[in-house]
Amino acid sequence: MNISWTAIDRELRPFVRRRVGDDVDDVMQEVLIRMHRGLPALEDPERLGPWMIAVARSAIADHGRRHTRRRDVPVEEVEAVTDPPEPRSFDPALALASVLGAFVADLPPTYREVLELTELKGLTQREAADQLGITLTATKSRVARGRRMLRQSLERCCDIALDARRRVIDLRPRDGGEHSCC
Repeated sequence: MNISWTAIDRELRPFVRRRVGDDVDDVMQEVLIRMHRGLPALEDPERLGPWMIAVARSAIADHGRRHTRRRDVPVEEVEAVTDPPEPRSFDPALALASVLGAFVADLPPTYREVLELTELKGLTQREAADQLGITLTATKSRVARGRRMLRQSLERCCDIALDARRRVIDLRPRDGGEHSCC
C-alpha cells in the first residue's frame, strides 16, 4: 500500500488542531508514529480513512490525559488561593486542586498510595502497578475505588458545580463540612 505521509498530515492536521490547539505538532507526530507502527495490521485498505481518524482520536485523548494529569500549579497560584480571593480572580478548580492532597492523605493507605502515584505524581496505572508490585487489574480497581472515596469526601465538604465537560465551575463550602476546603 503506497501512502503519502504528507497527504495524511495535510488531511489530519486540521482535525487535530481543532482539538489540541498549539500542541498540534506534538500530537501529529504521535499520530504518524502510531500509524506507521499499526499500518501492517490494517487488513482492509478501504478502512484507511476511518482507521486514521481512530488513531488520531486515541492520540488526542492520550495527550489530553497527559496534559491534565501533569499540570503543575505554580506556587504563586496556590498561595493566591489561600489569600481571600477577589471575586473576579477566584478559580474554583485551582482552589479545589490546592487542597486535593489533604483529601488524598485521608484515604486508607491502599487507595492513598495508588492515587498519589497516578493522580498527583502523574504515573500511568501500569507504572503504578509495577511500582507497587501489584497487577494492573488490581491497580485499576484501587484507582476507581479511591476516586469514588475521594469524591464522596469532597462532596461531604463542598458543593461542587461542574459544567457539561465536567470541569469545576463553582465551589462552595457545605455547612458542617469535614475540612475547610472551600
